[in-house]
Amino acid sequence: MQLKEAIADFVNGYFSTHERSKKTKTAYGSDLKQFGTYAGKEFDLGSLGATLIEAWAAHLRNEGYSPASMRRKMVVLKVFCSYWLRRGSLNESPFWRVKLSLGRIEQLPRSLSETEMRGLLAHAGRTDMRDVPRKGPVLARSRSTRSSSRDYRDIRNLALLDLLFATGMRVGEVSSLDVADFFVTELMFRVHGKGGRGRLAYVVDDQTILIQKQHLEARTQLVSESPALFLNAASERLSTQGIANIIAQFRLGAGIERHITPHMLRHTVATLLLRNGMDIRVVQEFLGHASIATTQRYTHVVKEHLIGELKKRHPSLSLRVRA
Repeated sequence: MQLKEAIADFVNGYFSTHERSKKTKTAYGSDLKQFGTYAGKEFDLGSLGATLIEAWAAHLRNEGYSPASMRRKMVVLKVFCSYWLRRGSLNESPFWRVKLSLGRIEQLPRSLSETEMRGLLAHAGRTDMRDVPRKGPVLARSRSTRSSSRDYRDIRNLALLDLLFATGMRVGEVSSLDVADFFVTELMFRVHGKGGRGRLAYVVDDQTILIQKQHLEARTQLVSESPALFLNAASERLSTQGIANIIAQFRLGAGIERHITPHMLRHTVATLLLRNGMDIRVVQEFLGHASIATTQRYTHVVKEHLIGELKKRHPSLSLRVRA
């Protein structure tokens, strides 16, 4: 079997029996296509060995790929080899003989400062009401019996920003929410998590609860065949890119110069939870991490903050022993 054919069969077969997102399927297909191009058009699957894999790793390094990207591509290729090993097309996994040094992954989660996060929330709500200071005017408009498209857009955008920060959901998880996933009585959302790992996300802040309820009310007034909780202008499911565009608009309106992604809101709430003393395993459950090792990345950020505060405020700095 030629490698090109094996890749196509793998993508169709593997993802028909494994619950993965469309984004993951696309990423696997892209990485394997890249490997297939490197191996050559007429390359045979049975000839796949450690030498070729090590050569591809060296090629990726020369092309300037980061250790994280290289590691991801190797994981995809390893899954591919295991798939064909189970089906008897490979006698052994070539990774049993592979020796790779991909380098350390030093990238830490990028989060917002409390000032930046406060600025985003303030801009989203156009603060000027005392009872709901940061989000009042948008909510006031949404209380009308029939919402215009602009009114819905405003409360939707506010609800998106607030939900990302309140629950730490991934942008894809928010985009995938249906109306039926919001349990109003229990004040929780059913999250369709990464890798098929579902979880529940709770909202506890009074303002967030009010915002989500008002958005749901406005959403149910719209006529749409889509079950999605968040709709775009065409009354279809709002995409992850659409959510990113909304965050970008808030960034500009809040006067924040650096680039901000929806995922940075997830990093921000995780960092602040740990900084406020929440147990790391509770944060792991909150974020839906399969491994606590992923959650532990945030402790480095918290450590840097702690050291910085100690350097500014430790009492020993103001005490000097006279000789």
